[in-house]
Amino acid sequence: MSHPLTFLGIESSCDDTAAAVVRAAERAEILSSVVDGQAALHAPFGGVVPEIAARAHVERLDLCVERALQEARLGLGDLDGIAVTAGPGLIGGVLSGVMLAKGLAAGTGLPLVGVNHLAGHALTPRLTDGLAFPYLMLLVSGGHCQFLIARGAEAFSRLGGSIDDAPGEAFDKTAKLLGLPQPGGPSVEAEAATGDPRRFAFPRPMLDRPGCDMSFSGLKTALLRARDGIVADKGGITRQDRADLCAGFQAAVVDVLAEKTRRALAVYAAEQAPAPALAVAGGVAANGPIRAALTRVAEEAGVRFLAPPLRLCTDNAAMIAWAGIERFRAGGRDGMDLQARPRWPLDQSAPALIGSGRKGAKA
Repeated sequence: MSHPLTFLGIESSCDDTAAAVVRAAERAEILSSVVDGQAALHAPFGGVVPEIAARAHVERLDLCVERALQEARLGLGDLDGIAVTAGPGLIGGVLSGVMLAKGLAAGTGLPLVGVNHLAGHALTPRLTDGLAFPYLMLLVSGGHCQFLIARGAEAFSRLGGSIDDAPGEAFDKTAKLLGLPQPGGPSVEAEAATGDPRRFAFPRPMLDRPGCDMSFSGLKTALLRARDGIVADKGGITRQDRADLCAGFQAAVVDVLAEKTRRALAVYAAEQAPAPALAVAGGVAANGPIRAALTRVAEEAGVRFLAPPLRLCTDNAAMIAWAGIERFRAGGRDGMDLQARPRWPLDQSAPALIGSGRKGAKA
């Protein structure tokens, strides 16, 4: 292990303004982690409004950094570097974080390290458990869903991903369709707990096709049609109808992720890793039934399963600080020309996913 490094991390890719201080010595230690969520600001709109998010980041970023340093009982002079999310994400928010990080780096002379937000999630098992490369990562969140073989701090191979909606996005849209509060994931999971997952015959998209790619847009549409059918028959939906819809939707997502994970593990087996492991990260990794299903799949395959603590599933700056430390140790540095990027695939050699649209490869 190299000499201890202490990094400030800054995260502002979506609707969470975050700052953290992480120290890496014999083991990683999160000295502070501050997350200022914006759920109340976006709740009236049923989803994240990019302009509102960007303005909130501008107002809160410096305060979050100040709190993170205070909680760590450190000053800027005690740091070895500054890591910041440089993409992918909502460009206004990413730009806010990058500009703050540049200002801090310019004023202190500290090294600046731009971090891929997805790498932050993908490297979280190394922050929490010191997991050795290579491992299989299922990155599943509001904006992303992909299987990756993590071989190094900046070496990832994508095995497959969602060609349209990510599961978290589908959960959010399902919540909106059923009149549940945002964020949708926890709301749908809570409703599903009292529902019958067998009442509605929702599809399991793309299980009839080989490979690890996924699709969740059609599943969301199937739920919309089931809801409209109930409304047409009854003139509305009851609390139990809503619970059954949520349970059926969640069960379909779980089944798809479980089967695609089995396929990804079969590909990963060719790596012959000394300590094979399946890890999951991202906001949807907080879903209990999904964690339980992935645990069973890992046990079937005889590989170790790791899921981060719930507080590190959603967006946070501790993972960014850690990813910055990993990249810094590998020789990564950035200058004042660091750019904010709305799209930034981890595996840039992989072909664009089918649903990438006009703007290019999905992040």
